[in-house]
Amino acid sequence: MNFSDLANQYRNELLNNVIPFWEKQSPDNEFGGYYTCLDRQGKVFDTDKFVWLQGREVWMFSSLYNQIEQKEEWLKMALLGADFLQKYGHDSEGNWYFSLTREGKPLIQPYNIFSDCFATMAFGQLFKATGNEEHGQLAKKTFEGILKKSSNPKGNYNKAYPGTRPLKGFSLPMILCNLSLEIEHLLSKELVGETVDRCIHEVMDVFYDTNTGLVLENVKPDGSFSDSFEGRLLNPGHTIEAMWFVMDLASRAQDKAMIKKAVDICIRTIEYGWDKQYGGLYYFMDIKGYPPQQLEWDQKLWWVHIETLISLLKGYHYSGDVRCLEWFEKVHEYTWAHFPDPEFGEWYGYLNRQGEVLLPLKGGKWKGCFHVPRGLFQCYKVLEKL
Repeated sequence: MNFSDLANQYRNELLNNVIPFWEKQSPDNEFGGYYTCLDRQGKVFDTDKFVWLQGREVWMFSSLYNQIEQKEEWLKMALLGADFLQKYGHDSEGNWYFSLTREGKPLIQPYNIFSDCFATMAFGQLFKATGNEEHGQLAKKTFEGILKKSSNPKGNYNKAYPGTRPLKGFSLPMILCNLSLEIEHLLSKELVGETVDRCIHEVMDVFYDTNTGLVLENVKPDGSFSDSFEGRLLNPGHTIEAMWFVMDLASRAQDKAMIKKAVDICIRTIEYGWDKQYGGLYYFMDIKGYPPQQLEWDQKLWWVHIETLISLLKGYHYSGDVRCLEWFEKVHEYTWAHFPDPEFGEWYGYLNRQGEVLLPLKGGKWKGCFHVPRGLFQCYKVLEKL
């Protein structure tokens, strides 16, 4: 395996294909912010603006500016989204809406804490680029709001009847692992340490099922198993993505045992989630092998595969475990054969189980300028080190 050639492949894809696609197609120069609903060729097919995707794109262009090259056009792109979000993205209490019209009128209430998470990431990264105190304060204030809401992230938008089957979800501790590092330059050392320790414990102990070596998406408040659709749910991509967050944190703390556990969980999840017939990783599974509730359970998704590539490279880099390289070759081959669109650029998001393109869109309500570019960036950086 030639790490140098691979590093070039990932870097070129990022800088000469994926980023130019979004730079050209997504800016809304009239009203501000970005279009994310882009068809195969990059034409806008819907003008609604999803706040978490706006935040992700601000973060992405700020990161490119901070970590690759201080290009004026990248900073300009980041500010286009940030100014729009500052003006229209949140209510008077500082809760971030889920979606807005093209002009910035609220469409869907702040029922989803991920809007807050990605606004935090966006303004935290942008502050590094601009040094503008307003950006830093906004990131910090939003992060404090997330910590307050963490016991009931959906607040009064929670549809579950209180008390009958209380469950807590994996997504929030997982994202906080990454988020606390993203904005550690704005937080006290104590708060970062405390948040990271708590989240690693949740991710690696509470949601981890010792019998199977897999990570559950939902558990009872005391951490025990709930034999229900939600309680049996596995989301392989989520687990695998969380493992590279944990590896990064464990590496900083020089915790070799934690790195090893994260690598083991990553490999175990890939082995369990890999489609033996058609290749690729399933989207959702049931830990007891029952039919999952989600009808899209067997689709092959862009983000699941790119996150897996990051985790495998980091796993090998941090631990030298050769299983990571063996799986990396397999997942790399599948990913590059199925997701990139050589004709119109960027990557497809949704394949059916057989690996055929299911939706030819390049962006929508859930896919924006984030997983593909972040993944290509992370991979080429690790490949350069290797």
